[in-house]
Amino acid sequence: MSENVVHLHKPTDPPTPDTAPTVLTVVPDTPPARPVPLWVRSGRAVKTAATHERTRSTGRAVARHASYTFNGGRIVARRTWDGRTGSRYERMIRAAEAAGNLEAAEEWEERLQRFRAARHHRRMDLLHSPVEAAKGVAVGAGMSIGVLVALGVVMAINTGHVDDVITPLSATIDFIALLIRIVQIVWGPALTIGPFLALLALWSVGRKQQAAPNWALPANVRNGEGEPITPSIVVKALRDLGVPALRNAIKEMGDAGASMLGPITIAGCGVEVDVTLPSGVSTNEVQNKRRKLAENLTRHEHEVFITIPQAARTVRLWIADSGALDEPIGPSPLVTDETMTADYIKGKAPWGQDLRGDAAALSLYQRHLLITGLSNQGKTVALRSLALWLSLDKSVQFLMGDLKGVGDWAMFDGLATTLIQGPTDEHVIQVTEMVEGAVDEMNRRIQAPPGSVFPPLIVLVDEAQVAFMCPAKDEDKRPYGGSKANSRYFMAVRKIHNQGRAVNVLMWQGTQDPTNENLPKLVREGAHTRASLALGTESQARMALGDKAVDGGAAPNLLRPGLDRGTLVVASDGITIPAGQSSITVRTHYIDDDAADAITARAKALRDGVTTLHAIERSEEHDSLADIAAVIGDAPRVRTKDVLARLATRNTDAYGGWSFIDLKRVLDDAGAEPYKSDGVMVVARDRVARALANRDTDGSASADG
Repeated sequence: MSENVVHLHKPTDPPTPDTAPTVLTVVPDTPPARPVPLWVRSGRAVKTAATHERTRSTGRAVARHASYTFNGGRIVARRTWDGRTGSRYERMIRAAEAAGNLEAAEEWEERLQRFRAARHHRRMDLLHSPVEAAKGVAVGAGMSIGVLVALGVVMAINTGHVDDVITPLSATIDFIALLIRIVQIVWGPALTIGPFLALLALWSVGRKQQAAPNWALPANVRNGEGEPITPSIVVKALRDLGVPALRNAIKEMGDAGASMLGPITIAGCGVEVDVTLPSGVSTNEVQNKRRKLAENLTRHEHEVFITIPQAARTVRLWIADSGALDEPIGPSPLVTDETMTADYIKGKAPWGQDLRGDAAALSLYQRHLLITGLSNQGKTVALRSLALWLSLDKSVQFLMGDLKGVGDWAMFDGLATTLIQGPTDEHVIQVTEMVEGAVDEMNRRIQAPPGSVFPPLIVLVDEAQVAFMCPAKDEDKRPYGGSKANSRYFMAVRKIHNQGRAVNVLMWQGTQDPTNENLPKLVREGAHTRASLALGTESQARMALGDKAVDGGAAPNLLRPGLDRGTLVVASDGITIPAGQSSITVRTHYIDDDAADAITARAKALRDGVTTLHAIERSEEHDSLADIAAVIGDAPRVRTKDVLARLATRNTDAYGGWSFIDLKRVLDDAGAEPYKSDGVMVVARDRVARALANRDTDGSASADG
């Protein structure tokens, strides 16, 4: 039998971890949150409802339509007041005075005097009009009653009833009573509906004029999306331009500020308007604010162009439709029309479109050409498209140097007489000697008998800045690059610029990122046609196009690099430029390499065949007959003057001074005499080849003997 032991005292020893009892901690419950007062919940609900987008849209709509009605009434009241008083003329007088146009102010003052005289005459007529009106009513009523009674007499005689005498008069009275009854029926509803119709008319006027606060207008209108250019928008944009004299003058003009503007006309993918500035405001003050003006017109900077027409104190604004300039233009006619040919003298190269959307074509006849811009903006493609068009004139000869050397001009192999491609100093030396050979050809043409006609010779150098910056020197220590009097490339280009035009030897150059070092002043000013893609600074724009073009509004430095690729600002008399402007902006067609290959294939089919030289031979030893065979190439026959030109290009030192007599002497000695074909002297490939073969055979026989 077990016993229960009852401990009367608590143990004093601390319990061991194994025997320690588990202690549970009781955490009291979190007290309940205090209830949100009703007024706080109501306030939050009211705030949410008041700031909800639907509420805000509804509030804007209510304010907008209320403003349309109220301001429409103001507009109608002002129009009525203008029609009854001379306030319109007074505003125009103040506007003309603010603009400094005293002749217009005098004209409007004369019109005001005529209006006041006519109004006085009308008021004097009103003094006599009540008596005249009473007399007119009495006479009219008497005549009407007489006519009706006479008509009744005729009816009575016809019917034999005396009562018919008053029948017409009675019918007229009944008709008048019917009209009165109709008016009585309609009058009540008309009085009820009339005010609503009047309010609707006022609302329509206000809505058409967008007569509401800007914050209350629809989102697309507030943002300017799709907003048409109107006189009021242009005047407001000019007022907010930040030119104090212009702002004050427009404020003085009031509602007559639109008198500064000429007609707003559609011009391609935008509109054009001439702005005659008030006295004290110069055109360059507006030109220098182009970005702010564009933003005031809800356009990007590149969508607004400012030029200076012939009229004094006038700027011409061309404002593009929003986003229109980001759309590509169509393909070149060179690609779409496979039958197209070129005419160097009378034709124009299809280059692209101007901002109006009209075709922009460039005449290349006897014009040196310079195209510049930042890298990767489409310079080579723009320059190449001109050469592609001109290649379709089979009389044109090309000497080409591509100092980039990545194949952009490879399609001219077999078309150009010389094609040098590469960026090294050796390639610069070759290109320099090619240009110097063109100088010798130019001198030969200049010394030819008067009346001689020469085929066009285009000397084209792409990436010409590489040549100007080349540090290489020749054996006489003369530098190939640079811009000094002993620089070989610089002096050769200058000589062609000075005299080449007269004998159809023309210099075309394409350069990057112009500076005074890589594009000397005398060279850039020697070009008749100067075009520029996007540039970094205004000083570069002046280098590219000249001070006159930039002062007249040309701004290639404001084109967007990358986004405006292929867009050129052109200063040339070879392209149609709007009257009064010194430049034109052209969006050029893009012709890719495959399309360029197809065009040059058509150009080669027009020619007899051209053997393209890829290097300039500088050896003193030469074989005249072998050189003649080389320049003839695969063509069955070549004109003697073309053979002479190709020989001079091949080896200037040996053949630069040759005449027809020298050529004939060598051919006669070899038994390959030139002869006439279609009236011109030619050299036959077969005769030259046979002469070479006979010479080699004779040489071998002599050696064997």
